[in-house]
Amino acid sequence: MSSFDTPHETERFALTGREGRVMGGASALMALTVALMYVFVATPLATVNDLLFGTAPILGVLVYGAVIFVGELIAERGVQNGDMGTAFVGMVLLQVAFGVFGAGVLRFASPESRLTILGITAIITALMTALVTGYVYARSTTFEHWGRFANYAFLGGIAVIAVGSFVLPTLLLVGFVLVFLGFVLRLGYEIWQVRDRRDVSTGLQIIGVYIAVAGVFVHVLQLVMRYFASQE
Repeated sequence: MSSFDTPHETERFALTGREGRVMGGASALMALTVALMYVFVATPLATVNDLLFGTAPILGVLVYGAVIFVGELIAERGVQNGDMGTAFVGMVLLQVAFGVFGAGVLRFASPESRLTILGITAIITALMTALVTGYVYARSTTFEHWGRFANYAFLGGIAVIAVGSFVLPTLLLVGFVLVFLGFVLRLGYEIWQVRDRRDVSTGLQIIGVYIAVAGVFVHVLQLVMRYFASQE
């Protein structure tokens, strides 16, 4: 039986204590990330995006992607080994990566509109997360294939952005959409992990859900920023 049609007993929407801890932990980490974006926007860290993406969009994608990958690896290794010091280092890398990227996007907004933009982005991201969660919990099937599709979307996005960086700039938007789709698919995969993989560490699931939500957040933030810029 393929991973597309494996049946699962999932006919409920109420969260268990374990699921509540995962969602609560990921939400707390996301709240801290948003706070860091707001703080970093007033520091030189907010210009990092200009340096990386201004040189070549693919450079920014590769650098942030590498930091997020390494941060996740270290954080998960720390959780698995019961080494909270190592897990903390990994989480710092993740928080700084998303915080700096978000600050780089937010810096183009006027100071008085920044909290509004972050608030709107948080609401949209929460609604998207709720929709994905509702869909996953409503389907009695596995979502393991969403993890594979997410990887394909990330790799495709990177390849398209690489081409767009040096050959055809119009492809950059396609790359953005693919990476955004990758985070949405990963979010569904991580929610499925929380739903069905009760043998997986709560700490690991918190990290997975947080990274997926943070990835969706920074992409929504860019869209909200574009909307505000078009109204000026």
